[in-house]
Amino acid sequence: MDKHSDQKRAVQYLYPPLDPFDQRMLDVGDGHRVYVEQCGNPQGMPVVVLHGGPGGGCSPAMRRYFDPERFRVILFDQRGCGRSRPHASVVNNTTWHLVRDIELIRQTLDIDAWIVFGGSWGATLSLIYAEAHPARVRHLVLRGVFLMTQAELDWFYGGGAGKFWPEVWARFEGLVPEDERGDLIGAYHRRLFSGDVSQETRFARAWSAWENALASIHSTGSGGEAPGDYARAFARLENHYFTNAGFLDFDGQILAHAGRIKHIPGTIVQGRYDMICPPDSAYALSQAWPASDLKMVRNAGHALSEPGISAELVRTMDRIAGK
Repeated sequence: MDKHSDQKRAVQYLYPPLDPFDQRMLDVGDGHRVYVEQCGNPQGMPVVVLHGGPGGGCSPAMRRYFDPERFRVILFDQRGCGRSRPHASVVNNTTWHLVRDIELIRQTLDIDAWIVFGGSWGATLSLIYAEAHPARVRHLVLRGVFLMTQAELDWFYGGGAGKFWPEVWARFEGLVPEDERGDLIGAYHRRLFSGDVSQETRFARAWSAWENALASIHSTGSGGEAPGDYARAFARLENHYFTNAGFLDFDGQILAHAGRIKHIPGTIVQGRYDMICPPDSAYALSQAWPASDLKMVRNAGHALSEPGISAELVRTMDRIAGK
């Protein structure tokens, strides 16, 4: 099938929208309730979708990669974002809480093992979950790999990516005093958690705009202005997780534990010109994980909506479904 046909089919699964056959708020404890939905075929191959951020939330567009006749698709909003409650809360909100939530969802839905599909932070969480519960993962499908290392944070928040987008970087760092610019994650943290909702929203929009501006290979450098509630949850959660190094035990933990998933088949879909999560992380992961297949997509950046990324993800899921 040619490239244009694949891209058309990537949209086909979204229009008309794939209606959920089950929606619920699941009490996961610690004062949190998470939104969970199921779509597609109740008897199909189960696949759980892990959204990015942290704090991005799931959306109907994330259903487009799965043939509704073949897959039982489970999406959920991670703690503190989307339709989950309490909104924008970082209390009892760590990577390990999320791993526990994923297992609770699997058990609640009576699924023995499933395909795990995630991009960006969703790829991070997919890997951590798989390393913690390898017997519950049938296949990993990852996009825009982020390994939650200090080097990756330094690239994006320490000026590396800013060398390619100096005018956008100047807007991002220019909001904080010059003497705080050596640690922008810390500088934004103080403002995102100041207790002044107006200030928190202002800096949340700036944090979100910096990332959004670099997501697509076709970007003009404008990150837009996200709705205040969305931006505040997104920025606070990302900053909280990055301030705490993803709550991992040590830097480089995901690659160090790659042996735990060596038997799990996986597909890595990576944009060649991803400015947010550069391809060297995807390549390093593929080298440490022999059962994986790295698909480097030319003329693509980070965004899930990039045509080449979407087409490769559809091909991957069709291949898993045996089509």
